[in-house]
Amino acid sequence: MSDERILPDPAELKSLAGARPDRLRALASELASDRRLPHLETLFTEPPRSATDSEAELRACVLGELALRGVPWRERPAIEAYAERLRELGHPLARLPETRLDLEHRFGARTRGVGPVRSAGQLRARFPEAPDTAGGVAAGATARETPDAARSRAAAGAFTAGGWAKEPEARFFALPRPLRDDDFGMAFLRGLPLDCLAGEPGRGGMLSCLTAADDAAAQLYVAACDGGVNGRPQYGAYARLHAWEGLYALLGLPPGTPFLDAVRYAADSRWLRFMAFTSWFHHDTADVGLAVLDPSRTRVAVLAATDTDESDDMLGLARRP
Repeated sequence: MSDERILPDPAELKSLAGARPDRLRALASELASDRRLPHLETLFTEPPRSATDSEAELRACVLGELALRGVPWRERPAIEAYAERLRELGHPLARLPETRLDLEHRFGARTRGVGPVRSAGQLRARFPEAPDTAGGVAAGATARETPDAARSRAAAGAFTAGGWAKEPEARFFALPRPLRDDDFGMAFLRGLPLDCLAGEPGRGGMLSCLTAADDAAAQLYVAACDGGVNGRPQYGAYARLHAWEGLYALLGLPPGTPFLDAVRYAADSRWLRFMAFTSWFHHDTADVGLAVLDPSRTRVAVLAATDTDESDDMLGLARRP
């Protein structure tokens, strides 16, 4: 079948009015995956009427999917004009970089044999462990929580949008003095009043490993793109938006911060992945623990999320005495 025959005709596009967001996002992903740019360009001949129009939403998602795939569309006047009009209208996807940044190199990547980390051995095999220190224990006791509901929602947005089975935990803390890099580990995290680390752990214990900003961003992207096991896939364009919003929230950056400045700030921060066999986590399909220490070494953000097959979970509860 030729590309021209697969591309939706104007009548089909009109029929998308009022379509569910997931249908539009799935179609955009399919178009960006299967279409060459010269054929897609015909989608952008008329400027968008509003940021909420279904046809504009489809095209905004196509542009976002193309950016993820590293497909350049600069110097194509119709597409450039359409993208500029989306920015003028305030479409949320139009705020994102037009091309994929180095920080995003793992967005959408599928590496054979590399899936969710489900055991302490897997975590240690992929990342260097952050040893516990006496300084970390002492510093954890001095941390002061700085609640921020809006920032918490943004930090957890990828998991919430993806329909993970449990409400994520996103918490923020300030320290009276800079924390040494070597003291940023599980001993420090255990001193914080985190629900996900409360109680005595099971046989798997607790551990933390060093990671980097691109790994944290990729975790946010996957959480939204694929959705929870019983959740709602957001597809690439919106998963990218949730990943950036979550990253900015974890770093405590204002929304208007330029993306390259955010990348530099993230690189100067110190990142941890952590795992804890506590009752808060499901220990089933996916568990995520992330913590970041800002460049001043005086502010910490922690994000934890867990997912399970809710039908299996309820079945297990029904079988318990």
